[in-house]
Amino acid sequence: MKNIIQLISFLIIFALTLFIPTNSFATDSILITISDNMDNVIFDGKWTDRAEWKNSSVNNLSYDNMEIQLRTAHQDEFIFILIDVIGDHNLAKGSDKAIICFDTENNKTQKPGIDDYCFMSVLGKEIPFTFQGNSSFAINGYFQKIINHKQLIGTSSISDENDRYSKTPHATYEFKIPIDIIGRSQIYGFYLSVYDSYTNKHFSWPENSISNNLLYVPSTNQWGEIISPDKSLPEFELSFILIVPALLVVIYLTNSKVFKTFSL
Repeated sequence: MKNIIQLISFLIIFALTLFIPTNSFATDSILITISDNMDNVIFDGKWTDRAEWKNSSVNNLSYDNMEIQLRTAHQDEFIFILIDVIGDHNLAKGSDKAIICFDTENNKTQKPGIDDYCFMSVLGKEIPFTFQGNSSFAINGYFQKIINHKQLIGTSSISDENDRYSKTPHATYEFKIPIDIIGRSQIYGFYLSVYDSYTNKHFSWPENSISNNLLYVPSTNQWGEIISPDKSLPEFELSFILIVPALLVVIYLTNSKVFKTFSL
């Protein structure tokens, strides 16, 4: 019996670790969590109540004279992102904005391709913008504006008394991104930029990324990564696929002469 348990444990651990990304603990990584209550979020561009984004992962992004709380989660067919710019108190509706980008193949190319998407929300606006790579024009970083997916949400408003981090009015951005657009993956290339028109500064993640185009989006080889560490985001989890046949082998061996010999 002891040998049986050891063999099963070895096969399961091997299956679970075989496909863990080697850069899962890289510095420029955002770990996204699975959630079961993101459908309770009211997309009005701010914290409607203190609990609505509670079941999401959080990353504190700190800069000189600026602090941003980034919260991420995924549920069913959507990725959810909250950008809480708690350091932006000089509110300029129609000018302040946030943009998030996904390199869906995480291939870190010099120029963005058709697999790269960006989504922009402008403070005080309810309609987002979608951009796709593979444009011929460098002025927008080789991204071109395309029609929004019908289920895409990107909205922004001013958080105040219900905000989890600060009751002082400040800019907040909420996104609900259909996985139909970016596909399912356990790891995407990822970039974020927040523009504060009062200081005329962009606050980006990764922080040291450099851009010289109007969208302020650098080449995808400068982006970080957003990772599903438990591999709950991909549609087909390879480790699970490996576990099933491994267990079937164990069951077969337990009833075979080979296993009886091994266990003696």
